[in-house]
Amino acid sequence: MITGNKKWFYEAKFGMMIHFGLYSIIGGEWKGRRIGYIGEWAQSYFNIPNAEYHQLCKVFNPIYFNAEEWVKTAQDAGMKYMVVTSKHHEGFALFKSNASKFNSVDATPFKRDIIGELAEACAKYNFKLGLYYSQALDWEQPHGGGWSGGHSNVGMSWTNDWDFPNNSTKNYSICFEGKIKPQVKEILTQYGDLCLIWFDTPFDITAEQSLELYDMVKKYQPDCLINSRLGHGKCDYQSAGDNEIINDDKTGMLYEMPGTLNHTWGYKAFDTDWKTPERVLEIKRHLNERGINYLLNIGPDHLGRLPAPAVEILKEAGKKQ
Repeated sequence: MITGNKKWFYEAKFGMMIHFGLYSIIGGEWKGRRIGYIGEWAQSYFNIPNAEYHQLCKVFNPIYFNAEEWVKTAQDAGMKYMVVTSKHHEGFALFKSNASKFNSVDATPFKRDIIGELAEACAKYNFKLGLYYSQALDWEQPHGGGWSGGHSNVGMSWTNDWDFPNNSTKNYSICFEGKIKPQVKEILTQYGDLCLIWFDTPFDITAEQSLELYDMVKKYQPDCLINSRLGHGKCDYQSAGDNEIINDDKTGMLYEMPGTLNHTWGYKAFDTDWKTPERVLEIKRHLNERGINYLLNIGPDHLGRLPAPAVEILKEAGKKQ
């Protein structure tokens, strides 16, 4: 029987994931080419140098971002928690950070702490907030992890080897000590109670480093849950593969499947192949019957808007539950 600080997660059944960053400006296109993969991987897919990619900060100004609208959209859909990308693989943070000026407050004309505003909105509406944080991959960093992963089947590199091609000299500990640890501490101590930290892609992080992050989360937020992608078995619950429709019974465990509403996580303007409300509820029922939460993703556009079709689908799904 699931009790204590894990009970809410076991009973939640349905959550919203949001991928938002500089890649949202690109929308899946770069210099006359369209990405053949998920939108948030644009920098690696197109091998965009940091010197060029970071220029996007100058136009990052999502003036229609409204934290309360995001929260209310999730609540109206029957979702019980939200997980937002505080920092994805590109290295750009949606929060004020003293560890790196590459963030929405210090590097952009927007100058707003997006995570801070979401934390306030979630507190106002009594809604649970979790934060995604890419703890191993960081393409801004010369020593970001991922080199042991090589290249994916669409030719993309897990590490930034277009700016920093000599993988043999990379030392993830430099990135870990200089940016990762300080930023994880920042998100744990600046935004009130977090329901979970959603780590990802643990390439080149050591068992000791995973344990250090796990212990840090528990030190500052003892009730905050940690997913299995921190690496090396340090976790409170299992994350399934992306869009993995599981048939096994996971009743009695803490389990979650992250999935997309179309085919991308980060905004891709030309991806309009949306799941219907009926399909969303079909997947949700299938997973929930097996004791698995459905974490359904939306990628806001460059102005901070949730795409209209996505909002309508979630609204209809909420009515039909």
